[in-house]
Amino acid sequence: MYLISAYFDKPTEQTLTRHINQIVKQTGNTFMTDNHVPPHLTISSLEARSVEVLLPCMEQLRDKIPQGTVSFVSIGALLPYVLYVTPVLNTYLQELSQQICSSVSQIADVRVSRFYRPMQWLPHVTLGKTLTKEQLQTAFAVMQERFVPFDGKVVSLGLAKTNPHEDLWTLAL
Repeated sequence: MYLISAYFDKPTEQTLTRHINQIVKQTGNTFMTDNHVPPHLTISSLEARSVEVLLPCMEQLRDKIPQGTVSFVSIGALLPYVLYVTPVLNTYLQELSQQICSSVSQIADVRVSRFYRPMQWLPHVTLGKTLTKEQLQTAFAVMQERFVPFDGKVVSLGLAKTNPHEDLWTLAL
């Protein structure tokens, strides 16, 4: 599985990392830090036979996608074990989703996850993963105390492999 994700400016990355680290500290769940998962917003999740078939498509995005601003307004969960912060689905994110999906869907033998297609996508930044029921409750309590809505800036795109996370390609916007 490969992910095409948006990455953030330093202040946004630092805010998200603080939240991740507080959840690690309070729950003891170290999945995010053990696997070196950087704060990111997955735009597309896809299956492909190799990264080589994806790279030309990714390179075609160069100079076509601008930086953009997103407003993180809420926390949520993908039950049973993921806690996330979510931005408002604005025009920038919707167009980013459409452009990337359109680009990768042209490649033979690539399958885009049904949960990451335009108009079927829940934009989110994972703060805790593989949480037990008790850890999820603790993580929610941590975020209830610490979360304040904030704006963030998308400054790059990346292509990564999962489990463990490995960056394969990056594009500064």
